[in-house]
Amino acid sequence: MLDAYADALLRERREKDRAFKTDPHSPIPRAERASFQGLRYYDPDPSYRVVARWEPAAAPKPVRVQTSTGEVREYLDAGVLRATLPVGEVALHGYEGVGDGLFVPFRDATSGKETYGAGRYLDLERPHGGALEVDFNRAYSPYCAYSEDYSCPFPPPDNWLKLPIRAGERSYHE
Repeated sequence: MLDAYADALLRERREKDRAFKTDPHSPIPRAERASFQGLRYYDPDPSYRVVARWEPAAAPKPVRVQTSTGEVREYLDAGVLRATLPVGEVALHGYEGVGDGLFVPFRDATSGKETYGAGRYLDLERPHGGALEVDFNRAYSPYCAYSEDYSCPFPPPDNWLKLPIRAGERSYHE
């Protein structure tokens, strides 16, 4: 029997798969939707759901980020998240510029092998204090992983991890 956390995560994944198959705005190309069987994920792993230390930037600085279509987008580097994962210590920059929370794009040692080559994303609530929960089981691929019709920001080099993060979404195609 699954625990409540894993059960909720698996429900979220099934709902995302359903939406990607049926929603007219799905990033899955129309020609692939009829045969779409769902995305591939690592099994839920509660050890990748951690409380990270949040070190806000004294003054958020602008960061120019290249996209998959060659455009450049600007975000504000709001600070650094530091966390201990089963594979070691990680430090990731969180960016403002997408909604009210933090946008955390990252690459890791699985990128291009087990996960989308350009990296994956986390969307986090804006921290109120020195800590926040980070759940790598919710790491997801950008829409450009499914279709070249989308323009997706690449993770800046500060968010390139040498460690493998085997949690969250895997590559769309094997």
